[in-house]
Amino acid sequence: MKKRPTITDVAREAGVSIASISYFLNGKGGVGAETRERIEQAIVKLGYIPDISARSLANRRSRLIGVVIPQLEEGSRLVFANPFYASILSSIEHEARDRGFHIIVSGVSADESYLELARRRNLEGIIIIGMYPDGFYEDLKRSEIPIVLVDSVCEDHDFDDVVIDDRKGGALAATYLLERGHTRIAMLAGFPAPGGVHAERITGFRDAVLTAGIKDDPCRIIDVTVGFDAGRQAADRVVTLFPRGGAVFAAADVLAIGLIKGLKEKGFRVPEDYSVIGFDDLDISRWITPGLTTVGQDIIGKGAIAVRLVAERIEGAPSGRQRLVLPVHMVERESVRDLRIP
Repeated sequence: MKKRPTITDVAREAGVSIASISYFLNGKGGVGAETRERIEQAIVKLGYIPDISARSLANRRSRLIGVVIPQLEEGSRLVFANPFYASILSSIEHEARDRGFHIIVSGVSADESYLELARRRNLEGIIIIGMYPDGFYEDLKRSEIPIVLVDSVCEDHDFDDVVIDDRKGGALAATYLLERGHTRIAMLAGFPAPGGVHAERITGFRDAVLTAGIKDDPCRIIDVTVGFDAGRQAADRVVTLFPRGGAVFAAADVLAIGLIKGLKEKGFRVPEDYSVIGFDDLDISRWITPGLTTVGQDIIGKGAIAVRLVAERIEGAPSGRQRLVLPVHMVERESVRDLRIP
């Protein structure tokens, strides 16, 4: 195997000192135009790739941002089966790269401290998506690393955070169905952790249904793991709850799409027999048939804003918590039947 060229090789090829190469690579002054040209030519000729980690140690800057995403349960794989996370991570990576940062993605178990990894990798900032145990946040406070939370509805912390109006989103979905004549309405949601987005969406949904005069029935809230297969399996419970047809608000598009698949496998039609609304407005929601009516949120914008906030903290923005609440809106497609039309 060909030996990887070193900084010493570049110095020898360019006929300059190792110190001059170091100054050049780290963007420091003191390197003349002729010397810079010889160094650049030597780097190209030898195919030299600078050791980023070594440069980071010298500068005390890693340019690394950690991104923490949930696991379905302790020890499980990460939740990339939900396209929401692919979308937001794509946005985070793009914005970070534009700002000269790189990201490290990690899943953290409830009993695992993130501080050791953060210190070992010299992370300059951390973006945390979702809800975690209180002890996790307490550990992070002691790290003195800039931190931004995404989709953490709980306000009992000192970190910058980016959220959407999840409660309004739940109410929008319920109101949309009610206005189209639906009264047999259920909700499919992830297990509602206190302060989590699904708890907020359930509250908004339930408030709207009660305001419309429909009796609160705990059976209307179907708790499942968030995923396509869980949505598909939930079709059994929906059909048992509403044998003559009804409407379901799924608190995530991936749940809604799984539910539509499960209903079709049972011989039911969407929206003729069962109407379905999702939440997120993922790209796949417009690719399926019927197109999924859903509560839309700006996933790409959410990821970009999180990076902006953490980058500003890294660069020394003044203290004082920032909390940004992004709007939600209805995206109308073909998965809901209007019962007012014969």
